[in-house]
Amino acid sequence: MRIVVALGGNALLHRGERPDASVQQANIDRVATALAALAMDHELVITHGNGPQIGLLAMESATDPALSAPYPLHLLGAQTQGLIGSLLACALHNALPGRHIATLVTHTLVRSDDPAFDRPTKFVGQLHSRKAAQALAARRGWTFAEDTGGWRRVVPSPRPERIVETDMIHDLLGAGAMVICAGGGGVPVTADRDTGALTGQEAVIDKDLTAALLAEDLKADFLLVLTDVPNVYEHYGTPERRPILDATPAQLRAGSFPDGSMGPKTEAAARFVEHTGALAAIGALDAAYEIVHGRSGTLIRPDLTGT
Repeated sequence: MRIVVALGGNALLHRGERPDASVQQANIDRVATALAALAMDHELVITHGNGPQIGLLAMESATDPALSAPYPLHLLGAQTQGLIGSLLACALHNALPGRHIATLVTHTLVRSDDPAFDRPTKFVGQLHSRKAAQALAARRGWTFAEDTGGWRRVVPSPRPERIVETDMIHDLLGAGAMVICAGGGGVPVTADRDTGALTGQEAVIDKDLTAALLAEDLKADFLLVLTDVPNVYEHYGTPERRPILDATPAQLRAGSFPDGSMGPKTEAAARFVEHTGALAAIGALDAAYEIVHGRSGTLIRPDLTGT
């Protein structure tokens, strides 16, 4: 079975953790352990988030006295693909000796007129107090929004239209490689209508929506979205919280999930199932094997009542 795995940014850096390399290395070893059992029996394509990492690089770039201007987000996104891709490749190589593992810097086409460029919603970077966020907003011109436990920078998150390297990913899979690609949703680029020339954009694409598009293009059998909670929940954060164990896309969309957290995950899963008739699931990283085998997580399945 071909499975596209979408790892949340928390797979490398949990909330409140220091963004040290040693911390991320320890977390990625846990990722490799969770995915190794799946990789024994299935063909995996692995995508990952990059919110904490790109936020850290953006902060460092903005305060580097050697630079006349900070690096744009699309270049920082490419840097995170290399950083996280290397960590994942090494950890998976150690967990699965003899497997061919390829890490591919991936670009994702977006529309230059996407309204998301005028409405930043994608969280990047670490948590700040309200006072610190206000100071950074005034000094850097950044936009902040409240997240669980504090305030985080938000940036534009246009909708992914096409993954530039899809054919190359097909070729790597055909050669028997496990592929790590589309990190951070892919480097956001627009294409010139006449020449096809690519131009990087100041944005971060949601990795779950890109994963859904990638899974559809690769004709995957399963989209697995891994995060830091065991299920999708109705009324999350309230005393009425209830886990959703099984849902159709329509039932999932009937819920209310925040744009900055579970919303894109549920939309990605619903979109993949609607477009392909295959299965998707959302759940905790450590339960990856159990989720695929129906023993954990939230399963999203086609609505068969109309067939």
